[in-house]
Amino acid sequence: MRTLYLAILLTTCVFTGAFAQSTEYTQKKAEKLLKPSPFEQIMADDIKRELVYEDEHVVAFEPLRKQASVHLLIVPKKRIATINDIEEEDRVIMANIFYAAKKIAQQLGVSETGYRLSVNTNEDAGQSVFHIHVHFLAGMKLGPMMDQTYKEN
Repeated sequence: MRTLYLAILLTTCVFTGAFAQSTEYTQKKAEKLLKPSPFEQIMADDIKRELVYEDEHVVAFEPLRKQASVHLLIVPKKRIATINDIEEEDRVIMANIFYAAKKIAQQLGVSETGYRLSVNTNEDAGQSVFHIHVHFLAGMKLGPMMDQTYKEN
């Protein structure tokens, strides 16, 4: 019975758009995709940021608002709007992001104490810049990723 209820609920949500992005978010996203991303502006040197790491596929730099004592953004040089937009030919780029994270962790001396990599995709995750970027967080105890308030019914 529970399985049937979940199937009906999921079907209803899908067909009513309950899992769709809000109209406002969709419009803002479309507008932002028409312009170069802030990360493209950084790579073009239109916005000044010191690069902490660079290779043929990615760059890394501190964000405007740090969320940990060590907080970097690892960004592919190719603009890919979201995880959902990754194509077959982007696999090397995506793998290189994780390799860059490893190299950065070693460079900063946090590879053994630990670091977190986080990616936000679309509205519910809070993505506001539509150019994939991985948050590299370290240098302190980070605690749980979520506030631990979710309860299963």
